Amino acid sequence: MQGADARLRAVVGLAQAMSAAQSRIEAVQVAARRAREALDADMGAVSVWERDTGRLRVLVNNGLLAPGEEELPEDESYPVADYPEIARFLAQKGQGDPWSVDGLPRAWLQSVDDDADGAACRERAASLRRRGRGCCLVAPILLRGRAWGELYLARQQGAPVFSPDDAAFATVLAAQISAGLAQSEQLEEVRRLAFTDPLTGLANRRAIDARLDAALEAHRRDGTVVSLVVCDVNGLKRVNDEKGHEVGDQLLERFANQLSLCGALLPGSVAGRLGGDEFCLVAEGSPADDVVRVAEELCAQALTLDQGDGVACGVASTGDPIGPVTTADRLFRLADAAQYRAKAGEAAQPVVAGRGQLPDPTVRLAEGTLDGRADLRGRKNERRRFRGARHSADPGLLLAAVIGALDEEQPPRRVHPGDSLGRLELVAETAARLLDAVSWWISYVPPGTERMRTAHYGVRRMTRGPASVRAQIQRAINDAPDAVFDLRSYPLTSQAVRGGAFTMRTGVPGNDPAEEAVLLVGGYRAVLAAGGHNPAGGWLIELFADESTLPFAALGPALRSLVAVALSGPASPPG
Repeated sequence: MQGADARLRAVVGLAQAMSAAQSRIEAVQVAARRAREALDADMGAVSVWERDTGRLRVLVNNGLLAPGEEELPEDESYPVADYPEIARFLAQKGQGDPWSVDGLPRAWLQSVDDDADGAACRERAASLRRRGRGCCLVAPILLRGRAWGELYLARQQGAPVFSPDDAAFATVLAAQISAGLAQSEQLEEVRRLAFTDPLTGLANRRAIDARLDAALEAHRRDGTVVSLVVCDVNGLKRVNDEKGHEVGDQLLERFANQLSLCGALLPGSVAGRLGGDEFCLVAEGSPADDVVRVAEELCAQALTLDQGDGVACGVASTGDPIGPVTTADRLFRLADAAQYRAKAGEAAQPVVAGRGQLPDPTVRLAEGTLDGRADLRGRKNERRRFRGARHSADPGLLLAAVIGALDEEQPPRRVHPGDSLGRLELVAETAARLLDAVSWWISYVPPGTERMRTAHYGVRRMTRGPASVRAQIQRAINDAPDAVFDLRSYPLTSQAVRGGAFTMRTGVPGNDPAEEAVLLVGGYRAVLAAGGHNPAGGWLIELFADESTLPFAALGPALRSLVAVALSGPASPPG
């Protein structure tokens, strides 16, 4: 038998372990294992009493399991009537009843030898024998003063039989488990509130973001189709103004019900409210055509609502030709642009990104190459601010966008294959637009020399620094045609020209002083550089950043690959 100190440490350890659990199932796993260890049992289990069925359902088994037992069983349950002691406790529990000790429900014992006290007792003894066990101990668990379930502990045949002292200790452990379960349920309620929209009961924006991130991880890993439907309930403002916000809330709740029912047609989908009159549906694994059909049904059902004017619906799916999607930000922007076009055109059907005329206007609108005002048809002149960034620091998107620009055959974008500078300009301009870079520079190193001169540059916007910084940039631009650098003084640049790449942020310990000075003089905060060689000489592309530019850190290999593509084939020096 364990000493009092050891048992006290076991209770403290159980309390600490359960307090660290992140969910109810994790809490009961901890409870079963810690209680088993505290009482030297071979097996431990925690079951919950399901009042509607009158059964004890096993949540977790831990330790040495018998054939057919699972650690986390899907459907293992027993009628409470098979356990008279528990049934009696459930019926009589109270401060003065014989089945409680100091207000706590008394644990009871069973061994393979206790088979003379009624049919139920004999059946439990036989059940122990079938599982190779010699005895068991059951301690009822209360939660907020009500019967919740039980703690079950067992020892194999040949091990010492549980004693009345063990039963008393199990009663204490069950009480501690009760406290831990109360805490875990409170945490789950907090999490539920944190991820649930209080008006509609749908997932909120925080939950949608988490679900979309997880779905896109599956898409990146194995190509799983991920779709996003974004909806805007039409007429909510009119309903609120004319009939009051209570009626407006009822409209939102009824549409939320329709969204939930339609979402049920897509296995594994999650319906959410983004805020106000905006809702969404995230689908993982369903074909894009199925998602579009559900969106069409949702639009039709929305028109049947007593209030409101239907719904504007936009769809973006990785199963459609919308380019690479590896971030939730990009999928949200595409779906939002589609929904914007649906609302602007008063469409009764969803607008689907990637299914329009080529080039697709929704994709162009999301990427900032088509002004949304063109779709407003006489409405108020405005530019919608879409959720998600127009620019992207995703390497896959950068590669696809630049390769697309290099392969474009329509004038005026067509560049002669031998025009090295022209092809590099396409790389630099496309990358700078995608990353919202401040400016780009292309430099050239004639064969057999270590002297690099500026071949061309482009300034997309001024940095957002003070006027003195902007003046420095302007001076750098004015001096650009005559700028010459000795590569022996710039080790990172020299390595990049030979086919490498690097990124640098100002103020980072260990920066090369000469390389950082170039940034500081220009008023920049970071640079992404990559270069390469062809028969015409060495080349370097530099993209410069301020605080609003997307991070460059992971893009060096992608830009280096794009420079290599641009420099392949016929070559010519800058004119």
